[in-house]
Amino acid sequence: MSKYIFVTGGVCSGLGKGIAGASIGMLLKAAGHKVVIQKLDPYLNVDPGTMNPYQHGEVFVTHDGAETDLDLGHYERFIDEEFTSLSSVSTGQIYKKVLEDEREGVFLGKTIQIIPHITNTIKSYIRNCAEKSKAGIMICEIGGTVGDIEAEPYLEAARQMHNEEGHHNVMFVHLVLLPYLKSSDELKTKPAQGSVRELRRIGINADVILCRYDEAIREEHLEKIALFCDVKREAVIPAPTVDSIYQVPVNFHSFNITKQISDHLRLDYKEPEIEEWRIFVKKVCNNLPSLKIALVGKYTELKDAYLSVVEAVKSAGYFNNVKTELIWIDSEKIEKGGDAEQDEMKKLKEATGIVVMGGFGKRGIEGKITVAKYARENNVPYLGICLGMQIAAIEFARNVLGLEKSDSTEFNAETPDPVIYLMPGQRNIYKKGGTMRLGDYECDLRKDSKSFLAYEEEKITERHRHRYEFNNDYKERFENAGMVVSGTNPDSGLCEILENINHPWFVGVQFHPEFKSRPLRPHPLFRDFIKSAREPR
Repeated sequence: MSKYIFVTGGVCSGLGKGIAGASIGMLLKAAGHKVVIQKLDPYLNVDPGTMNPYQHGEVFVTHDGAETDLDLGHYERFIDEEFTSLSSVSTGQIYKKVLEDEREGVFLGKTIQIIPHITNTIKSYIRNCAEKSKAGIMICEIGGTVGDIEAEPYLEAARQMHNEEGHHNVMFVHLVLLPYLKSSDELKTKPAQGSVRELRRIGINADVILCRYDEAIREEHLEKIALFCDVKREAVIPAPTVDSIYQVPVNFHSFNITKQISDHLRLDYKEPEIEEWRIFVKKVCNNLPSLKIALVGKYTELKDAYLSVVEAVKSAGYFNNVKTELIWIDSEKIEKGGDAEQDEMKKLKEATGIVVMGGFGKRGIEGKITVAKYARENNVPYLGICLGMQIAAIEFARNVLGLEKSDSTEFNAETPDPVIYLMPGQRNIYKKGGTMRLGDYECDLRKDSKSFLAYEEEKITERHRHRYEFNNDYKERFENAGMVVSGTNPDSGLCEILENINHPWFVGVQFHPEFKSRPLRPHPLFRDFIKSAREPR
């Protein structure tokens, strides 16, 4: 039977519940437990796949093709496990299931209500994930903030599970903010106390309270929270703002959080083995040589839109004993021309490696093509991810093959040379949600390619999220000019990887390698890309 840990948040959003849950999961796995983790999102969308990045940040894709919240990326990177669609639940999914059951007559004419029908469905999703994963411990992060009307059904379901599973099979970890008032030079505990009172109003008592703060915390603050929130003093754990999110598990471990969890859930305690993680964190915090890497996109003011790419680049840097200094390049400014373009290109020329990231829509495309041309002509290491590969193909077709009007049919349906196009099977699909090529697909590598040198395998599997593909009608012309298809899907023959063999390191991939990169095991392509960027030209 699984044990359950519910992670909730209070006072305000954005405190880092996902990092907290992932850190707890990492420590429990390091202590020998099989862990699964699930995000319960209060929004009514079925998933974030159709949301604008300004609304939701990055869409993280699981290996089985689910479009999920970016916290799933934190879970996988920290715990080093591949989770499934069962780890991502939204209110949209819950209501959709209940309404479909109602239409099928499952409820035998009963009035459908939040309690018990919505809460029962939430509990079934939680238990189903635990059962299918065969995990001993399941961590559930409830999105939003205690007090939000949208989160109340999830909190009620968690309260019911505590009653049904038993006190020592369910644990509540509550993350709160201790705001600092500059005018009085005080750290205030009242908002945290109010948040815990709101939980208790619902019927939930916090077992552990994690205290987020920016300024120095004193023992008296922790004692006050313990007293007014009715928890043991050792269960009030400081969670300061740190230089790197990867310090969080080490901080939690220093306050014996794993021991407290083991005691509450009546598990045999084993000290987490985190020495390798400590070494990694020490490297993160050291003054390593700096390496400037350009990240090119159109949401550069919203770093969460490219979160997995950022973490993959950083991890690859630490592996290569450098600290990557990220230079954000706005492709839309480049295509606008004038002073804005000159400013962005000046920044681009400082970089020793360039990543053109994924995306959708025409905005910023010509700017990305300009960047790809610069990388190709100046022998700057280039990694094109999904759309970044397609950009490289369009640029090559225009400026090397002489197909001046070549384009993707996503941006120009009338282009005479559609080097990127919509496959016939996709042309009659009108629904936007969940209809792309999603999740794991196999890829066969050419042995004489840089990709093979990176992976050291002939057959790989990578995660996808796209609808448009490289047009194989142009494959022979591309390869004769030096841009070879070095990775191919064995079933469909679709191009998965393009490489410019006349360049020191120029690789474009149709998939998203960032989703499989880990702090202690950076993805092979990111690792070798950074290695190439380090080499003198």
